[in-house]
Order: sequence, then C-alpha cells, then structure tokens
Amino acid sequence: MKQALVDDTEDVSLDFGNEEELALRKAKIRHPLATFFHLFFRVSAIITYLFCDWFSNSFVACFVTVLLLLSFDFWSVKNVTGRLLVGLRWWNQIDEDGKSHWVFEAKRVPTIAASTEAEARIFWLGLIICPVIWTVFFFSSLFSLKLKWLALVIAGISLQTANLYGYIHCKLGGSKSISRAASRFFVKDVPKRQTRTSEEHTEEHGKKGTNQLRKN
Repeated sequence: MKQALVDDTEDVSLDFGNEEELALRKAKIRHPLATFFHLFFRVSAIITYLFCDWFSNSFVACFVTVLLLLSFDFWSVKNVTGRLLVGLRWWNQIDEDGKSHWVFEAKRVPTIAASTEAEARIFWLGLIICPVIWTVFFFSSLFSLKLKWLALVIAGISLQTANLYGYIHCKLGGSKSISRAASRFFVKDVPKRQTRTSEEHTEEHGKKGTNQLRKN
C-alpha cells in the first residue's frame, strides 16, 4: 500500500510549450493581411492583363496599370510577405568599395510568430504558379503576333522570377553555402595537386640522374 501511494504521488513533467507551438503551427492563417496582399497584386495583374480590353481601349492605361500592380507585388513579396509567411528574406547591398552583394537569409529558430503550414503553402504556390502563367502569356502573345504586349509580359516574368529565384536561394541556404563548399573543395584539392607535381618533378630528376650515370 505504501508503494502504491508513492507511485500515485509521482510528478509528471508536461511539455506545454511544444504542444502550443504545434497548435500554432497547424493553425490556418495567422497573418491574414500579408496572405491577402501576397496574392492580391499578382492575381490582379493577371486579371487586368486578360480583361483590360473590356474596360478600356487605351493600351497605355492598361500597360501602366499592370506594370504598377507588378511593381507593388514585387515590393510586397520581397520585403513583407516572405518575411512574415515563411521567415525568408533577400536583398542587395553595396559595400564601401562599391561592390554589389546579394544577401539571402532564413529564420532557422522557431518562434511564437512563426508562419503556419497553410501560409507557407499559399506563399510557395503563388510564387511558383504566377511566373508560369506569365510564361504562357509570353508564348501566346508571341504566336498571336501581339508584339506590343511582349514588353509588359517580359516585365512580369522578370519581376516575379526574381522573387522566385531569391526565395529559392534563401530556402536552399543561399550562395554562401555554395561558395563555402567550393572553397573547401579547392583547399582540399590544392595540396593533392602540389604533392602530385612534386612527385612528378622528383621522378623527372631521378630519371635524368640515372641517364647521366649511364652515359658516364
């Protein structure tokens, strides 16, 4: 009976922090405004491109409207939605010598304000599907000989693939890991090459010495 009483009064450690993080992670939308604007500008640009002839006969007005929507989308995805929805960020900075450097960052430590799985799916689906749609617009305008729209379509492809390229670099670790791996490879490979060349030189000197001895 005493043993049973001791077992009943044992302390049990409960980890409420992990359960809370899992519950927040599985929540549907934690940043509704950022999720809305992540899709609003790019979807609006596609819809305006498809149906602008119904609302206006002015090519310049349609061109400027779509270009503004694409510019707003590029800025919001690069500076706001990527940081909030998936914890990624990329930018370009110029050092004191005037050299341009690309910086790719990824938030590795999970926090309470981390993004949810639904937000991450919305982010990546919007980031990948829309450049594919603009690529389809490029071939359709090219084959239908609507050459005046090519500049706008190329601008859409360039702006949206730039964000896609930057965030893929952030997701994969950026160019720093690639440069580090390359530097490690060359650092390991250089001593091997030096030893091979030194061995070849010693062999050549040995052969020359034996030939001279034979001649003498």
